[in-house]
Amino acid sequence: MKELTPSEIVKQLDKYIVGQDSAKRSVAVALRNRYRRRRLPQELQEEIKPRNILMVGPTGVGKTEIARRLAKLVDAPFVKVEATKFTEVGYVGRDVDSMVRDLVETSIRMVKNRMVEEVRGKAEAAAEERIVELLVPSPKKEASYKNPLEVLFGQPPEQQSTGDGERMRAVHEERNIVRSKLKIGELENEMVEIEIEDRGGTPVEFFTGVGIEEMSINFRDLLGGMLPGKKKKRKVTVAEARKLLVQEEANKLVDMDQVVSEAIEQAEQNGIIFLDEIDKIASRDYKVGPDVSREGVQRDILPLVEGSTVMTKYGPVKTDHILFIAAGAFHISKPSDLIPELQGRFPIRVELDSLTVDDFKRILTQPKNAIITQYTALLDTEGVKVVIKEDAVDKIAEIAYAVNQADENIGARRLHSIVEKLFEEISYSAPELKGKTIEIDGEYVKAQLKELITGKDIGRFII
Repeated sequence: MKELTPSEIVKQLDKYIVGQDSAKRSVAVALRNRYRRRRLPQELQEEIKPRNILMVGPTGVGKTEIARRLAKLVDAPFVKVEATKFTEVGYVGRDVDSMVRDLVETSIRMVKNRMVEEVRGKAEAAAEERIVELLVPSPKKEASYKNPLEVLFGQPPEQQSTGDGERMRAVHEERNIVRSKLKIGELENEMVEIEIEDRGGTPVEFFTGVGIEEMSINFRDLLGGMLPGKKKKRKVTVAEARKLLVQEEANKLVDMDQVVSEAIEQAEQNGIIFLDEIDKIASRDYKVGPDVSREGVQRDILPLVEGSTVMTKYGPVKTDHILFIAAGAFHISKPSDLIPELQGRFPIRVELDSLTVDDFKRILTQPKNAIITQYTALLDTEGVKVVIKEDAVDKIAEIAYAVNQADENIGARRLHSIVEKLFEEISYSAPELKGKTIEIDGEYVKAQLKELITGKDIGRFII
């Protein structure tokens, strides 16, 4: 994991998420505690459990976005799952243990990619040599036996002729020429036929003891290499062949046993599971209907959060030190509607605030991936320059806030529908407007969104 301080983590999140400082601080401290724990003596490390976080707030205020940015920010196994996709053991659907299996798969992919990068230099050299041999193949050796009796009685073949030696020297010189051409990129579009390993597995369903999981199984791996490796031929360009051969050569150089061992260690010690929509499995009455299964899902999640051992195809994985971050809007239910045992396993509770008009203004312009920046960049590809005036940003923010107050409050997601409607006419006519500059001010916003303003009783919310 990158050793970022809490303030550095918050600073990185500020680039993409407006407000919600308490949530950012809680996440930053939780991540930093992982780093602090690793510096303690081994016996004390085992005693320190992660402080799981429950984020509560209306939809569209940044709960899921914090998780997405967190995944890119930390160099640690991270998986985001929806609580609604799991069912209680005994019901048809995914069991909760699959989130740990997904975490291990993510960890293996991360560790393998890192190890592949470490051996990339050797893999590229080996792949280059294979391409040279494909472009300039070795001359076929002629049979040096005069008759079949020599084969039967084991008489030594004749020594290599002078012609064979000359042919090999010619091939060697030609290969040197091809190598230099490859280095300067002259042969990138040449077609070659390569033979690569076919690693495709067969998707099958099987019982894991706690449910049915579908995995891709390679039966040659299961039989321990008793079956010969299957090869397939492909005709590709040199550029494409280089990518495929580098990957194949890198896989040969990487020790998968070491990858699995390190990946499991990473998942156990640094893994993070983001459990979204947890409010959808909370209910006040568990006695009738689908609520029975909802409570069952909570009971199944509980052992994972407390710390248990999950069996995966790579071996047992302990969940004692995996950090769980749960999030939910809790419109209908409340956090207290979760079963008490599960509530106790999320000691840090963070309330996310509803968005104000000022928040909408900042969301439109401040983040690196701001909505207005995205739309203007898209239109710039058509040669249309769009200039957004400050009063236009103010008006968009006011309308977004007003619609949320009058209608369903969907937070920042409201901006996407409003800005899409605002840019609809320009986007449609963009090919005919090439080379022009369009200014968008407050009056233009009111004109384009007139139907939205008059169609809902939002006049009292707009200044």
